[in-house]
Amino acid sequence: MGLLSDPNRRRALTKLLTRLNAPICVMCYLAGVAWFMGLAFEPFTLRTYMSENAMGSTMVEERFPAGERALATGREFAAHKKKVGGMPVDWLVKTMQSRGLEVFTQSFTRKLPFPDENKERYMVRGTNVYGILRAPRAPRTEALVLSAPCSEGNNNNQAVGLLLGLAQYFRSQIHWAKDIIFLVNEHDLIGMQAWLEGYHHTNTTGGDWSPLQGRGGSIQAALSLELSSDVITSLDLVLEGLNGQLPNLDLANLFYAFCQKIGVLCTIQGKLQRNDWDTTSGYSHAAQTMMLMVLKQASGRPWGDHGLFLRYHIEAASIRGINSFRQYKTDTTTIGRLLEGMYRKLNNLLERLHQSYFFYLMPSLSRFVSIGYYMPAFGLLAVILLLRALDLWVQLGASPPGTEDGVAGGVQPSSPGVLSILTPVVISHMTGVALYTLPILSQEMAVQHFPVSETEAVVLTAIAIYTAGLALPHNTHRLLQGEGTEEGWRVLKLVALLYLAVLLGCTALINFSLGFILALSLVPIAAFITPHAPKALSAAIMVLLSPGCTLLYCVFVFQELQETPVSLQDGWMLFLSVISQGILDHALYGSLVYPLLALLIYPCWLLLWNILFWK
Repeated sequence: MGLLSDPNRRRALTKLLTRLNAPICVMCYLAGVAWFMGLAFEPFTLRTYMSENAMGSTMVEERFPAGERALATGREFAAHKKKVGGMPVDWLVKTMQSRGLEVFTQSFTRKLPFPDENKERYMVRGTNVYGILRAPRAPRTEALVLSAPCSEGNNNNQAVGLLLGLAQYFRSQIHWAKDIIFLVNEHDLIGMQAWLEGYHHTNTTGGDWSPLQGRGGSIQAALSLELSSDVITSLDLVLEGLNGQLPNLDLANLFYAFCQKIGVLCTIQGKLQRNDWDTTSGYSHAAQTMMLMVLKQASGRPWGDHGLFLRYHIEAASIRGINSFRQYKTDTTTIGRLLEGMYRKLNNLLERLHQSYFFYLMPSLSRFVSIGYYMPAFGLLAVILLLRALDLWVQLGASPPGTEDGVAGGVQPSSPGVLSILTPVVISHMTGVALYTLPILSQEMAVQHFPVSETEAVVLTAIAIYTAGLALPHNTHRLLQGEGTEEGWRVLKLVALLYLAVLLGCTALINFSLGFILALSLVPIAAFITPHAPKALSAAIMVLLSPGCTLLYCVFVFQELQETPVSLQDGWMLFLSVISQGILDHALYGSLVYPLLALLIYPCWLLLWNILFWK
């Protein structure tokens, strides 16, 4: 504190920071990237451990015996699904009732803002079927959920069969202290969204659904099961939810503990755990696993039906069965015992899971990186914006050389007017509003005048507005104030730096992965862009590091990390699909990534673009 309270020392520190500003910024950027990449190195991570005392031991005797019967039920479900051409509602109701459950149905309808060409749907109508096993030893104030989506074709029939088998087996047990809800939802996330909104008496997305006739207690935890094969080689745990939310780490720890106990091969991001962390290949494997989690979390979309539970503070995850070329095989009985053990432990909870971490990254199922370890990587990038803002503030406060009392030759230096700074800010944000609203509003007009589908019209309109925005805010300050001043671009850049620092900081607190990826691309151009830089080279660099191009790079990197590389043409088609899915996720489920990029990040980038061409 003495250093900052002493004017001489404070002045000396300010001069040091301004004189070495550029080298310090470069070092901070390199240190931030190196810190992040070092997080995948095992000595820098923490070993997972169970924080919740009620789930601290796996001393539960699992006795589920009916794996083969569950597969037979799954085949019967598949036959009825094929016969009726969709969800066999009547058969499911009768089957659940025969297993002693209180059975209810919910119908729902949802019209999409534009057709979803990936799943070929526009007007979605469906029915959810759920059965409630009432707790025999408690006042029925709490509940657990086990769900299985009714997917198209032959997908996930085994999961529904196992769900019904577990319902029958759980019915014979007397130790349940919580209601257990067995849910079969139609149309994946849309059906799950309708059921959750009906269960909690909310309607945040404008869907049309019938009210639920039966409810259990307050839902404490949920698992979504996805199995599409009679025999699997491993179970993959999916954690990423809506807007980058993650369940409490203890839920992942519980899954891993029972996999170790029962002897089931388990993966995260589809990758097995390796023990050779001290080798180059071992570190590369852990880094790829962590990067996959970062990219999935940054997308903001729910990567399974569990992702929508997290919005209601319900700890949830999806368990997917993988049948690959590995020789290791796991039968349905073993999977049933694993789920039985997990629900037995969740049944012991006296309160919601809260003692472990909610913000973390996982290079493997046995190691994790807490928020205290990965936030410094973002902090090193964010401090660059503050250092550059400090440098500009000092330049604006200093008197011009060769002047006395701020006057040169008896002429007062011109200072930027408020409107000359406010105009590019307003127009940049108006461009962002157009990018957010016009693609959907203008789709009918585009279809009438161009030979494109509704989905293509929405995506191409968004790209057109994004590209046209490069010209709209360009030199807009001259509309009201004539030629721009030297101080004008400095003030505008100071505003842009502080604005971007606040945006990225708030984003990283909610979704670290999204904030870090945006900081990687935006911080360099925000720190070093000036009107005096070479125009052509600087413009090319800014376009290559723009939010749209960053999204394109992420598509290719994601495919590489999944070991499914694509060509440039296929990558471009995936890029267009990601844009349409991002807009749909916002309209259907409330994902915040698209409005964040369109209304805030893109206008901030346009301010920097305006600074480059300031005259």
